[in-house]
This record gives sequence, C-alpha cells and structure tokens, in this order.
Amino acid sequence: MAIRMEGNDVFLVGDWSISGVIGHIDRLSDILQQFNNLGNKDLRVDCGQINSIDFNGLQILKVWLQCARFRGLEPKMVNLPEGMQRIMLVTGFATSDTGICFEDG
Repeated sequence: MAIRMEGNDVFLVGDWSISGVIGHIDRLSDILQQFNNLGNKDLRVDCGQINSIDFNGLQILKVWLQCARFRGLEPKMVNLPEGMQRIMLVTGFATSDTGICFEDG
C-alpha cells in the first residue's frame, strides 16, 4: 500500500486490504495535514492503482475520507476499479448518508 500526493490529487496504490493498510495509518493522517496546509478544499482521491481491497480496508478508507470532511476538505474519489465500485455499492459505502461521492468510470 502506498499513498502519493501530486498537487491537489492523492493517489492510492497497491494493497488496501486490512493487512496492507494497518501499518500506514500515520501516513493517512500526514497526507490530510499536508493537504490542509495547501489551503485547497477539493481533494481528489485517485483509486485507479488499487489492486486489492477488502471490507476492512474500505472501512479505513471511509473513516479517512470522513476525517478529511471534518477538516473542511471536499473529497471526491475518482478512477475506481470496477470491483471496488461494486463493493462500495453493495456495502452502502457510497450513499447520500455517508457524504462521500465518487465518479463512475
């Protein structure tokens, strides 16, 4: 699992299952702090390079995106792999209740 920041975009890469994410919780927090320091509110989260994700990894991602919203950012997920979109729809991850949106494609 890796996270890379380029301008207003954050790229999520690799294994986003619980085993891939758990050791990188501090990095998720650091990314939000860095982004907040830029003063831009629009946070694009590119998921196109995620090669695996499980329910637990999705929950961590959801909490991270909600933390971004609590900090005044407006996260939008883009380039979601088809399998990830299916999981999000089946689990209710992307409902109006969560306030988290993503672009199809």
